[in-house]
Amino acid sequence: MGAPTSLDQLQQTISRNYNGLSKRLQQVARFLLEHPNTVALETVASLAEQCDVPPSTLVRFAAAFEYNGFSEMQNLFRQSLVEQTSSYSERVKLSKSNTNTKVDASYILEEFTSGNAFSMGQMNHQFSQELLNKAVDLLENAQNIYLIGLRRAYPISSYFAYSLRHLNKTTHLIDGGGGMLVEQASNIRKNDVIIATTFSPYAKETVNVSDYAFKAGAKVIAITDSKISPLTALSDVYFDIKEAEVMGFRSLTSSMTLAQTLLVALAYRLNSDGKMSDFKQIEWKE
Repeated sequence: MGAPTSLDQLQQTISRNYNGLSKRLQQVARFLLEHPNTVALETVASLAEQCDVPPSTLVRFAAAFEYNGFSEMQNLFRQSLVEQTSSYSERVKLSKSNTNTKVDASYILEEFTSGNAFSMGQMNHQFSQELLNKAVDLLENAQNIYLIGLRRAYPISSYFAYSLRHLNKTTHLIDGGGGMLVEQASNIRKNDVIIATTFSPYAKETVNVSDYAFKAGAKVIAITDSKISPLTALSDVYFDIKEAEVMGFRSLTSSMTLAQTLLVALAYRLNSDGKMSDFKQIEWKE
């Protein structure tokens, strides 16, 4: 069949073949799928270090997908990045922080600000109108909406819960309070929708609840960070979010932007004349 000729084709091919790869090649696959912009910008030596594999493993990975060398495969990542942004300076900001730079609060603020701006700037290219509309359709028609996002993902789910209740949608936040995670999820049924949010290394509880919802016949909307996330196989709609990362700390800015997008789109959908002014007690500016 030959090597994939676009980044999208390569990502789909990696996802399909992931389970058949060796442990070392799976490490590379996860990194390539989760950090495409970093792959576009870094050297082979740097990428190998970040993947925790020798450089020869990257060459072997490229060969497994029928490329003549790693640089040939890396060009797909670079071409995709060039297509998405015309500013070289923006691309440079994705590279890892210079360890010789003094790290203080102002430096960290600058890094997060530039990283978040870049990450959100890519979202228009990541999510099609059809994908967004399908998610809004599911929310509009749901009898009940369940929400789960634990630890770092919790702010996303709690914001969904806050806003959906202002839209008079029957909403259930699954947070495991009192150790009752199973009990909170036990009433999920066929006409319900669950919005599950989890990022690498993926909360086992979120995956288990999503699997339960999937088997119960409910619709699953997943917000995650990789095409090989355990949620993708369970979801009717999934959003692969690439958040900014500064010194190992990942942001939630893009995920929150996606949440607000879906919620405001749903608010307009629920109001027949396309305006939000008739909604009671929606404090969107809080």
